[in-house]
Amino acid sequence: MRTFIGIDLGSTTTKAVVIDEAQRVLGRGITNSRSNYDAAAAIAKQEALVNARFQLFREALSVSGALADRLEEFLAQLERDFRLEQYLEQLDDLEATCRRNAEGPRFGTAVAGVLAALEEVFRRLQDEAPSLFVPGANRKSDFFRDIAGAQYLAAGETVAKEAGVRYDMLLNVFDRSIIEVENRVYGESIRPHLTAALERTFRAMPETAARGDAVRSPIQGILDTDLEETYVVGTGYGRARLPFSKEHIRSEILCHGLGAHVMYPSTATVLDIGGQDTKAIQVDANGIVESFQMNDRCAAGCGRYLGYIADEMNMGLHELGPLAMKSTKTIRINSTCTVFAGAELRDRLSLGEKREDIMAGLHRAIVLRAMSILARSGGIKNEFTFTGGVAKNEAAVKALRQLVTENYGELTLNINPDSIYTGALGGATFAWRAVVEEGRQAQARS
Repeated sequence: MRTFIGIDLGSTTTKAVVIDEAQRVLGRGITNSRSNYDAAAAIAKQEALVNARFQLFREALSVSGALADRLEEFLAQLERDFRLEQYLEQLDDLEATCRRNAEGPRFGTAVAGVLAALEEVFRRLQDEAPSLFVPGANRKSDFFRDIAGAQYLAAGETVAKEAGVRYDMLLNVFDRSIIEVENRVYGESIRPHLTAALERTFRAMPETAARGDAVRSPIQGILDTDLEETYVVGTGYGRARLPFSKEHIRSEILCHGLGAHVMYPSTATVLDIGGQDTKAIQVDANGIVESFQMNDRCAAGCGRYLGYIADEMNMGLHELGPLAMKSTKTIRINSTCTVFAGAELRDRLSLGEKREDIMAGLHRAIVLRAMSILARSGGIKNEFTFTGGVAKNEAAVKALRQLVTENYGELTLNINPDSIYTGALGGATFAWRAVVEEGRQAQARS
């Protein structure tokens, strides 16, 4: 099966989208960006291809009718079991890397104690692993570094006390090792993990195993299907570092404009607020960019700014929007400068202002900054599409709706739950056009 892939290497996350020859989105993948951009691009692409396999499983099993109304339950269990298999492999790799980094003269006579403590820490992490992938498991992140880090730190503190080993030694080993492990790509493990996960799922749902080949055959058929990476296009904040030749690179402005057009063909204006920048784009009826404006090099009003505020408030980034939605009072925030935001935040709190009102004011200030960029790009035209990670923040969406109505009247505002993949979707569409419309055959090295 020929596939076309777009990779958007952003400042905080790297996204990938896989489409087929009919331009259907087969899969999406995301990973945290890191200093090793080659690894980030490869992992995001791998995640999108895995996601594509699950979509093809869904289609094949739907046709067979083998699972009837239990199809989604079965696929959800299969994905959890697959993620568990992946996690266990990476845990094994992390343990081996930690042990290797602990050996030698670094810890002197304490090395034996550190190695023994590491063995116990990873024994506990292995035992705890299945509970992280049960239905309803509370994980704040799906990235290995975040999951393993939280578990390691908790177990490490307990084991250090019990073993009489300095906790900072265990932290030092982890910090040196996790970077190595998170930058590895486990592409050869995908098929074995899917096969092992299927057996886990059959044990968890024995009634599906009883249906035998009616379930196994469609899945095996998809596992045997080669997803050919026909053409890959890269874009995003870190596109210059993507391991592709120049003809496989497109600007993020072009990709976001085209991606928004693919999602909403009547789109005329696009606002993208990402981790590092804000883009206002005007596109024509074919999704071609007519004009655009971006913020300057300052990160004010972007995802990084919200991340800084979350740190100041000792909250998770995902908690800011819901808190702001509880606001009952309008507060004007004078600065969206990341440098001064903490000082103004503390001043507001010292004056007795409520946290939710301050958060609502901050979100409005961010959107006001975006509105000025939109005005410089040509204003807002119907239809207006909001994309990027900040589009998932309900308080930002609320403020945007209010300000658009106040300044431009009633317009159609499109917000897609998968809008964070807009740039990658545009890249995948450019890849499709390169082959189907322009006749190119070259495949990007990745």
